[in-house]
Amino acid sequence: MKLDWNRRTCARRGHVTYAPIEQHLRERLQAQTALGDAWRCLRCGDFALGEPHGSGRAEEAPQVLRGRALRDLFILRVLAVERVLRFVFITLAAVAVWKFSNSQDAVRQLFFNDLTIFRPVAEHFHYDLNHSPVVGTIQKTFQYKHSTLLIVAGALLAYAVIEGIEGVGLWFAKRWAEYLTVVATAAFLPLEVYELTEKVSYLKIGTLVVNILAVLYILFAKRLFGLRGGAAAVEAERRGTSLVEVEQAAGERTAA
Repeated sequence: MKLDWNRRTCARRGHVTYAPIEQHLRERLQAQTALGDAWRCLRCGDFALGEPHGSGRAEEAPQVLRGRALRDLFILRVLAVERVLRFVFITLAAVAVWKFSNSQDAVRQLFFNDLTIFRPVAEHFHYDLNHSPVVGTIQKTFQYKHSTLLIVAGALLAYAVIEGIEGVGLWFAKRWAEYLTVVATAAFLPLEVYELTEKVSYLKIGTLVVNILAVLYILFAKRLFGLRGGAAAVEAERRGTSLVEVEQAAGERTAA
């Protein structure tokens, strides 16, 4: 069954009704019932009882997202949530690196003390701590200079801020956020591919696929960089789905 985005949204947010002052349009959007006047919803097209939410000239009717535009908004908000989660985790990572840089010697001493304690247990289970990839990676971090760790923390924080800005902008469907998301995500794709050449994991593959699909979807669906008519085509499509304008066109065709 095909999802009706218009009715789904109206069920959650309520109908949007409007009374144009043009009499021929007003008659097409209004209905008389035994319970009183009903007005046709600009989003789903169903009639809703009660006074209209607004009135005026047809060209001043609110631009209500309908159909595909609602689906696009839903997908953008899913991406927005994913960006905000990234912002949270990357920020926590930046704070962790910053704290580590300020207490590197203490953490190093604690690590080696614990390693000495657990060495007999590891030997009992025939696990060689001296050649452990995990232990080796941790030991390498102790060799980093304090200034280097501060740079890493700053870079992580900057990346987190970009993700946060993307998330907020995508949630409110801002066009600048769509451009920022495409450019920033595409810029990191080569790094993600390089990481796969070093070590393959399902998480890395999944992240790469999601990012590629996100770039392609936003690029073509939102007509960025002039693709498929650009911003003008997006606005024309949005206005073309306005129920008031559809009714006006139908009335003009009937009169002709």
